[in-house]
Amino acid sequence: MIMKFGTKLIHNGHEVDPHTRAVGVPIHQVSTFHQDSLEHFGKYDYARSGNPTREALEETIAQLENGTRGFAFASGMAAISSVLLLFSPGDHLVVCEDVYGGTYRVLTTLFSRLGIEASFVDTTDLAEIRKAIRPNTRGLYLETPSNPLLKVTDLAGAAEIAKAHDILVMVDNTFMTPYLQRPLDLGCDIVLHSGTKFLNGHSDVICGFAVVYDPELAARIQFLQNSFGAILGPQDSWLVLRGLKTLKVRMEESQRGARAVVDWLCRQKNVVDVFYPGLASHPGFAIQQAQATGPGAVLSFTVATIELTRKLLEELTLAAFAVSLGGVESIISYPAKMSHAAMPREEREARGITGTLVRLSVGLEDPEDLVADLDRVLNG
Repeated sequence: MIMKFGTKLIHNGHEVDPHTRAVGVPIHQVSTFHQDSLEHFGKYDYARSGNPTREALEETIAQLENGTRGFAFASGMAAISSVLLLFSPGDHLVVCEDVYGGTYRVLTTLFSRLGIEASFVDTTDLAEIRKAIRPNTRGLYLETPSNPLLKVTDLAGAAEIAKAHDILVMVDNTFMTPYLQRPLDLGCDIVLHSGTKFLNGHSDVICGFAVVYDPELAARIQFLQNSFGAILGPQDSWLVLRGLKTLKVRMEESQRGARAVVDWLCRQKNVVDVFYPGLASHPGFAIQQAQATGPGAVLSFTVATIELTRKLLEELTLAAFAVSLGGVESIISYPAKMSHAAMPREEREARGITGTLVRLSVGLEDPEDLVADLDRVLNG
């Protein structure tokens, strides 16, 4: 039976426990498993290598991304770093220039020490990707929309370039989730998520995911996951499974709220720029419409002064001033000192991550209340 996305969130093969008929996946809070035979071990032996609760989550996220294998990690950065271990000394990566600050940090301070070099380019321009490719380029790392400026990269176009050079394409799909965008369907090789954000959706779990379609690549990542050991525990796996069931309705409602907030921000005299791929004026609007089914629930904007920026961050009452995004509550953050604090100031500012830029993840509050709160601070 071919099911629509919202149905697959509920009916994905793990809705009923086969042993007890419980309506839900049990939490297998164990570290090891009894073996009945010296010659033939069972499916599970040690929980770092496999746990039934984590496996249910991994199979679910693989289905949602139209992949064959999914891997759950202890954080988004654990997923990213484990996947980057696919590369070897002497390899070169092409990376989108306004990549998440944690990814920038691990590439420039850890993997650089291991002899893996990264070039940061404007991947919204496919010609810049072509120019950056070297004989030793082995990977192309993308975010679209990017964090925090919501730049849009043509995934199918980028994947076509990469395939011509036998380059692995990795895409951080955190902002979109598989509900709105599925990079594997567009020719990419590995999808990455900070599952902490929209996939879990309740600001109570730190987790990450990698999803692939190619079985050989899946075997390589499984080896890394088991060897490096940064796996997600069963309690957190269960919480994410629970959170995923409402992904469709949460994304729809948060996206509706984001559109309302964006429309209001665009009319405010104290707002200088609004970055949101749902705006017809956004440079990547047409590509976003072609490769995703919506613009998402994250936006960024700049205000007139540093003083107003501080006031906005400190005086809003409905949006938490915090690191992270994608929760049921709205979250406002300051990229220069939060998500991109690891990036040198001159690098941040060259990318447009200035002192007056804020990022807003719209939650499930009534959009009218969010706008009223913003209006009170920005125009009060």
